[in-house]
Amino acid sequence: MSERATHPTAAPAALEVAIVAGLKGRAIVLVGMMGAGKSSIGRRLAQRLDIPFVDADAEIEIAAGMSFEDIFATRGEPEFPPGEACGIGRRLEGGSQVGATGGGAFMNADTRAVIQAKGISVWLKADFDVLMRRIKRRNDRPLLKTDDPDAKLRDLIDLRYPTYALADLTVQSRDVVHEKIVDEMIDVLARHLGIAHPETATATAGGDCAS
Repeated sequence: MSERATHPTAAPAALEVAIVAGLKGRAIVLVGMMGAGKSSIGRRLAQRLDIPFVDADAEIEIAAGMSFEDIFATRGEPEFPPGEACGIGRRLEGGSQVGATGGGAFMNADTRAVIQAKGISVWLKADFDVLMRRIKRRNDRPLLKTDDPDAKLRDLIDLRYPTYALADLTVQSRDVVHEKIVDEMIDVLARHLGIAHPETATATAGGDCAS
């Protein structure tokens, strides 16, 4: 189930419009660890671009009819990446959108191949301290309900970061206002798609005229 902004927003600026056109129906797929901000940043990015937002974790919970914690308790962790891989290709058929994947989804080679074929992957990379501060504010992370959550998180970082680094783009997630991260994502997407920033294009054009 995709989301769109439910309150009035400003019309997308020229750069955002050019990015959506440059996607040519592809999705922007956010990957990264729990606590990296994929859902919160993803929603804001989708709002800026005026395209739908899809949260894979929420869709899994809806399909299963239970929370993540209950799924882990009854089915265990290993089902998650394969279960998500089964549906991600179908979701990406929906055209240009911003999608937030579960932390383990990108570890699956088949899922990475589907994302590469139908989207642009963006790794929201966050340092250990940032992740742990955010995760400790919530109590819905079953992977970290262990005797030593710090060690578990470090193990997951060591395991997953080399694979996350295969994403098309990387943006550093950190404790700043969300809009700053969104601005940076807009910038890297524009550069990836070969779209000149309007201010840069104007300055270049002005320089040409002056010569």
